[in-house]
Amino acid sequence: MVIATHDGPFHADDVMAVALLRTFVDPGAEVVRTRDLARIAKADLVVDVGGEHDPERGRFDHHQKNYQGPYSSAGMVLAWLAEESKVHPELAEQLASGIVDYLDDVDNGRVAPRPDVPCFPRIVDALNRPARTHAEFDGAFREAAAFTGAWLRGLVAEHDLVLEARAAVKPAMDAAVARRSRIVYLDAYLPWKPVYFDNGGETHPTEYVLHPGTDGSWHVVAIPPKLGDFGQKAPLPAEWAGLTDAKLEAVTGVRGSVFSHKNRFIAVFSTREAALEAMRRIGVE
Repeated sequence: MVIATHDGPFHADDVMAVALLRTFVDPGAEVVRTRDLARIAKADLVVDVGGEHDPERGRFDHHQKNYQGPYSSAGMVLAWLAEESKVHPELAEQLASGIVDYLDDVDNGRVAPRPDVPCFPRIVDALNRPARTHAEFDGAFREAAAFTGAWLRGLVAEHDLVLEARAAVKPAMDAAVARRSRIVYLDAYLPWKPVYFDNGGETHPTEYVLHPGTDGSWHVVAIPPKLGDFGQKAPLPAEWAGLTDAKLEAVTGVRGSVFSHKNRFIAVFSTREAALEAMRRIGVE
């Protein structure tokens, strides 16, 4: 697939439009940066150049007089992706409200970026600065598009984890109640807090979450009283606070005790069994 956009200095909307298309349509799409109408006509998709807004033909420009809508090329592309079901509806809404609507507003002059906030349009503007020639702008654009693509892939992965958490956390909460446990067991690290509190977490009888770490360790996390709170329903023992390795093992009485945060909201163990044994020794099962 070939995506055409204009050459020379670039802006947040054409960078984002290209990154969206590579993320949700064709990761290997070639980008041609030109204002040559003959080359533009041969492209499969065209963003921010060409004077046409025709989603059915893959044309996404907003500069022509006959387009009076609110979008920049990025908003046009995101709307088309959503209409074509190429992006999950919830994720499309999050991308629109969290990034692209603002980007459209900046590009169309409805909002001026604040100089003290490192927002995406200002970042893209800075990425232009080292370039002086068309070839240098092409290279800078490639770097900006690659950066934006990595960001989008991260947001997609984050959304996938949220969907996974919705499928796993509520059953784990129910299982904890069934076995009369104060600990929610998870088989993988997931963004569990929003799902936990969406399902009555503030009044749920559990006080801790046990999940694996990315390094093979196991973490016991004290659940906050409500979403966004930095406190804990039941802090981990004060005598554990700030200890590591042998010093923590001496206090817990459990080999494989690795670390306990001084603020008593997380403790790390080398194995699941060590974590559960340490909790049993303080009367939590």
